[in-house]
Amino acid sequence: MLATLPSPPSRLYFLPLLLYPEKPETTGTMGASTASLLSLYFMSSSFYFKMSPSFLLVNSQKETYKRKMRRIIAEDPDWSLAIVPYLRIICLQHIIDNFERNPIVDELPPTDKVKVLEKLSTKLPISVTANLISDEGYWRRCSVERWGRRDVSYYGNSWRRMFLECHLESAIELFIPNTTDPNVILDMVPFYKNYVKKISVSQLLPPVKSSENRQKEDTLLAVGDGASEELSVGHFDFGMLLDKMTELEELHLVYGVRGCRMNFEWSLFEFTDQDCHSLAKALKSCKHLKVFRLHQSKVNDENVQTLCSIFLEHPSLRELDFSHNIIGDRGARAIGKLMSNSKLEVLSLYDNKIKGHGAQAIAYALSRNENLTTLNLRLNRIGDEGGQCVANALLKNSTLINLHLGSNELTEPTANFLSRVLMQNKSLKSINISCNRLGPDGGKQLQEGMAHNSSLVEFDLRLTEVGQESEYFISQILQRNKETAHRTPL
Repeated sequence: MLATLPSPPSRLYFLPLLLYPEKPETTGTMGASTASLLSLYFMSSSFYFKMSPSFLLVNSQKETYKRKMRRIIAEDPDWSLAIVPYLRIICLQHIIDNFERNPIVDELPPTDKVKVLEKLSTKLPISVTANLISDEGYWRRCSVERWGRRDVSYYGNSWRRMFLECHLESAIELFIPNTTDPNVILDMVPFYKNYVKKISVSQLLPPVKSSENRQKEDTLLAVGDGASEELSVGHFDFGMLLDKMTELEELHLVYGVRGCRMNFEWSLFEFTDQDCHSLAKALKSCKHLKVFRLHQSKVNDENVQTLCSIFLEHPSLRELDFSHNIIGDRGARAIGKLMSNSKLEVLSLYDNKIKGHGAQAIAYALSRNENLTTLNLRLNRIGDEGGQCVANALLKNSTLINLHLGSNELTEPTANFLSRVLMQNKSLKSINISCNRLGPDGGKQLQEGMAHNSSLVEFDLRLTEVGQESEYFISQILQRNKETAHRTPL
């Protein structure tokens, strides 16, 4: 028993004992060895006291019983120790959860508005968010999640514009004529038109051919080439869209199919007459269009003539790109006429079938042009006949800055004319005549012309066989011109 029970000590030191209880010989008694071992000392800085073994056993059994019986039963399975959120937080979460049905943004205080926009879902319909949300952080989340990481500088550093342009381009690329409902695109136009400035379409799908149409096609093909016009099929009709895009400045198109694999047909990569006329009609309404690119679409001379007749009356077109097509001399003459009656600044016609006569028409327009700064005719077949005409035009032209005549079957006679251009023309900054067989004599003539040139800073002579001596001399002149240009104040 406890002899004396002092006040509880400030510090208690417990001496753990390894107990091996013995079975008592008689009921209510305890073995002598067990009683001698059951000792516990509580020690403090000034005293200690001793408890009897029987006292310890009774209390030990009570504590064990209490530990076994103690339970906490929660009536609410969702109950937690978390602090109840403020009413403002609950209201903001309600706005976020019900934003599609009841969008509220501008009415919120600035701090709350930021919190809502940070947590809004990126899956909300464009009809809800396009004109309502201007926060670039929200549109950045939408763009990265949907389209991945892209260079936003190509979209005027606007994430909203980037998202909406990519969304419209995707809808056009997946549009199947006579199958897809046009309202899928038209219903979204009110939300696109104020922000979309560029449409870049990398594929246009043709209509799905039924078994009946396939039989008709096989029959017409068996008749001969005269039936090819009946086989032409139209793609997406831009007439129903472009007249509503009041802010559109750039249009890039490819009439073809990506990843067709075993379904390949030449008809999938064709700009048909029907496409040409519908596009020409649609372009009339694009009064703010500055850049038009139609490449890799098998555009022929007739197509170019139709489109150029529309651009003759266009007030704002500045860049025209018909690269990777099948344009010949007749198409080049139509383009030359356009150069003389427009304000084009950049013209790209590389990888076509333009020969000497077509180059003559372009050169004639170039000699009278006062707006064009870049002309790209690489990968054509203009030959020395066309090359000499272009060089003669540059003796009169004073605005062209960049000229590309690579891979055009040019030889030494063209190099002789270009030598005169290097002596007299003061506006050209870059010339590319790579992949032409100019030869050592042509290199010496270019070297002589460069000796009197102080404006050219880029001159590509790769694979021209002009000789190492001429290349080294020309490179030294170019380096001198670059250093002079850097020292000259703008």
